Amino acid sequence: MVQLVFMLLGVPLFLGMWVNYWKPRLAKSIARVLKIVSLLFFVVLICIALYANRIILVDYIWYVFWLVVIHNLIAFISGFSLAKLVGLNTANTRTITIETGIQNSGLGLLLIVTFFDGLGGMALLAAFWGIWHLVSGLLLASFWSSREIITKEI
Repeated sequence: MVQLVFMLLGVPLFLGMWVNYWKPRLAKSIARVLKIVSLLFFVVLICIALYANRIILVDYIWYVFWLVVIHNLIAFISGFSLAKLVGLNTANTRTITIETGIQNSGLGLLLIVTFFDGLGGMALLAAFWGIWHLVSGLLLASFWSSREIITKEI
């Protein structure tokens, strides 16, 4: 499992940093394409998990929905509160809030499918988790992007 996580997270991170260091323009153009490809891959993973667990989905959607929403709200509030508590500026507070609120549900889904044979409840929870994180993250980012960051000059 550690090897898979390293391959999925560590290798792309290292390669991205390496390419960005040596060829920043190339990195920027590759990033545009990879954003779309990774989002499509994530959507396909979610669709597969939901389809494979459609019977469970119908029976448990409201339990899953509330678990995911409450977990996400707690994560947003925790990230925001911690950032404010340590005195970060508005831009960094927003970044920490969104990063804390949006967990790596794609990785979770891939691990569930790979190591736990796509166990119904786990895959359903992770798939809905991924959908909700996209929705809540985009809503929060849209809300904040419409508000100017006011910087205080000392």
